[in-house]
Amino acid sequence: MKGLKKKIDNIKPHFEKGGKYSKLHSVFDGFYTFLFTPNETSKSGVHIHDSNDSKRTMITVVIALLPCVIFGMWNVGLQHCLAVGDPDHAFFRLFFYGFFAVLPQILTAYIVGLGIEFIVAQIRGHEIQEGFLVSGILIPMICPVDTPCWMLAVAVAFAVIFAKEVFGGTGYNFLNVALVTRAFLFFAYPSKMSGDHVFVSLGGQQAVDGFSGATPLGQLAASSGHAEVLGVTGDPLTFTDMFFGFYPGSWGETSTFCILIGMAILLITGIASWRIILSAACGGFFMGLVAHHFAFDLYPVTYLTPWEQMSLGGFAFAVVFMATDPVTACRTETGKYIYGFLIGAIAILIRCYNTGYPEGAMLAVLLMNCFAPLIDWIVVNTNINRRLKRAIVKE
Repeated sequence: MKGLKKKIDNIKPHFEKGGKYSKLHSVFDGFYTFLFTPNETSKSGVHIHDSNDSKRTMITVVIALLPCVIFGMWNVGLQHCLAVGDPDHAFFRLFFYGFFAVLPQILTAYIVGLGIEFIVAQIRGHEIQEGFLVSGILIPMICPVDTPCWMLAVAVAFAVIFAKEVFGGTGYNFLNVALVTRAFLFFAYPSKMSGDHVFVSLGGQQAVDGFSGATPLGQLAASSGHAEVLGVTGDPLTFTDMFFGFYPGSWGETSTFCILIGMAILLITGIASWRIILSAACGGFFMGLVAHHFAFDLYPVTYLTPWEQMSLGGFAFAVVFMATDPVTACRTETGKYIYGFLIGAIAILIRCYNTGYPEGAMLAVLLMNCFAPLIDWIVVNTNINRRLKRAIVKE
C-alpha cells in the first residue's frame, strides 16, 4: 500500500489548483480519501479530534447491513425454488441465484447516485461526500428485486437531486434519500411497489399449485376478515418464519434476526441511537397492542399480534437503519424519544388502517423527518424557559 500511495502522491499535483487536471480535483480527492486517511489536521479554531470520520461511519453501517444483504440474496433464491417446486436448496446455489438477481439493481443505484454526486461536487468545487455509500445499498434492499433498472435509475436520480443536492448535499438533506427513492417508486409506479406481487418468477418457470402471489402484508390488506398469512407454497407462515425472514418481500428487509445483528453492530460502535430504536419499538408495540385489542374484519391487518407486526414487512429495518439516520433524525436526547415513539406508532397505524398501503414504515419515517427540527426546537426552548424560570426564582 505504501508503494501505491507514493505513486498516487506523485500524480496528485496534476489534480490540484493550477494542475493539468485541476477540473477533476473533486473526483481525484474522492478516490484518494477513500483509499487513504488524509494527513491534514486542523490548524485553527476549536475542533474535535477523533479517529472516526464520515467514511468510517458509512463503512460501519455497510458492515452492519451485510447480514441482511447475505440473507436477502439467499432468500431470493429460496423463494424462487419454493415457488417453482425446485427441491435443490443448496446454500451457494440459492445465494448466487439471488446475488445475480439483485446485482443489476445495486450497480444501477451506485452508478446513477454516485455519478450525480461526482458531477455536482465537480461543478461546485466541493469534496465528494460519502453519504451515498450507505444509500446506494439501502435503496435496492427496500425495493422488490424485479423492479426494472430504468425505473430504479429514474427514482435514484430524483431522490439524489431533489432530496439531497438541492439542499447542499450530505449533511444538509432533511429527508432520508433511500426512503425518498422508495416513495417516488411507490407513487410513480404503484403496481410494482404495492406488495401485490413477489419476486420469485425471475427464471420464467411455471409456479407450483398453491403459489401465493402477494407479500404477507399484501395478502392481509386484500383479505376480508381474519385470514392466515401464507408463504409462496400456500402453507401458513409461523412466527419463526416471520422472525427469520423466510417469506417474500423487499429482499433486504425481511429478516428481523439479521436486522438485530446489524443493530448490535451499530449500537456497539456508537453509530446509531439506542433511544430512537427503543422508543420506536415501544411505539410500534403499543400501537400494535391497541390495534390487536380492537381488531375487526374491516381492517384485517389488526389481527396480527404486536410481535408479528414488528417482524413482518419493513418495520424493523426502517427503525434500525432509516430512523437512526443522524442527519434526518432529532438531535436532542429528549427529542429522540419522542421522534422514535411516533415513528413506531404511526408506522403500525398506517399499516393497520390504510388498506391501500399495507406498509407504513416508509411514510412514518419520512413524516417524522419533516417534524424532527420542530421537535428539537420545542425541546430546546422548553429547557431554556425552564432554566430562565429557575434563574428568576433564585434572584
